[in-house]
Amino acid sequence: MLREIIPYCQEPPAMPAGAPGKHGRLRLRFEQDGNGRSILRHLERRAPLIVQQALYFDEEWPQLPCVYILSSGGPNVDGDRYEQEICLERGACAHVATGAATKLAEMRYNHSALTQHLELDAEAYLEYLPEPVIPCLHARFVSDTRLTVHPTATLLYAEIFTGGRKHYVRKEQFAYDVLSITTHGERPDGEQLFREKLVIAPADHSPRALGVMADYDVFANVLLLTPPEQAEAVYQQTEAFIDHRRLLAAGVTRLPSACGLLYKVLGMESEPVKRQVRTFASLVRQQVKGRPLPREFPWRGRL
Repeated sequence: MLREIIPYCQEPPAMPAGAPGKHGRLRLRFEQDGNGRSILRHLERRAPLIVQQALYFDEEWPQLPCVYILSSGGPNVDGDRYEQEICLERGACAHVATGAATKLAEMRYNHSALTQHLELDAEAYLEYLPEPVIPCLHARFVSDTRLTVHPTATLLYAEIFTGGRKHYVRKEQFAYDVLSITTHGERPDGEQLFREKLVIAPADHSPRALGVMADYDVFANVLLLTPPEQAEAVYQQTEAFIDHRRLLAAGVTRLPSACGLLYKVLGMESEPVKRQVRTFASLVRQQVKGRPLPREFPWRGRL
């Protein structure tokens, strides 16, 4: 049990933690079909997590399956427990996103938890670009993500966190109880590459502090695991900046073990942060696969 989540483990009186409908599970496995196209070979799902089918709408890369993770249960609530596993076999590629923002509802007793494992075999390529997380008043959320990536594979993994419902009538900016976000990378043989943990408890330590969020409201954390020569090429092409006109800032650094890059973006609104993340993702895809990321659908431009 994580220390920061111990105060939020009371059993919800309506439905216990992990009850049917509150314990979602998703397993996806992609592989090549022999004709150069990647396919969703295996799909296992348990409500409220849903995946319907792989789509092939990317005109620049017609062999790329695009999958959207949906939830039939609305926002994450007290006692929700979700598990996601995404596996790419040798040479497979995929683009995975969510159909909408992940909303963390107000919580009174327990917390919501997400466990993820993304596994890439040799020369596989995965873009994981979910929509932002929106924590409401007194939300409690803990996630643990394990990234198992072959040295020749490429994984672009992004997370975007807002401060809360900024334009809601009671303005719930940083009014949640705790976000605990852990991500760790490893090789298939078990070699540990890095570990990053973010614990945000606004009542204890204000995210508004200088050097944390300051005046910004939205934060993106992007991990690129790729061979060293590709990582260095992306690093040299990535601009670090603070743009006071656009109210946007971004920076990049190298990960330990020469395994890739860490890219971070700060902004005032979700849309500019998402655009900056997609700009970086397009640079990565162009460098690794020689193809740009397509333009975002117009209806996904705003939350």
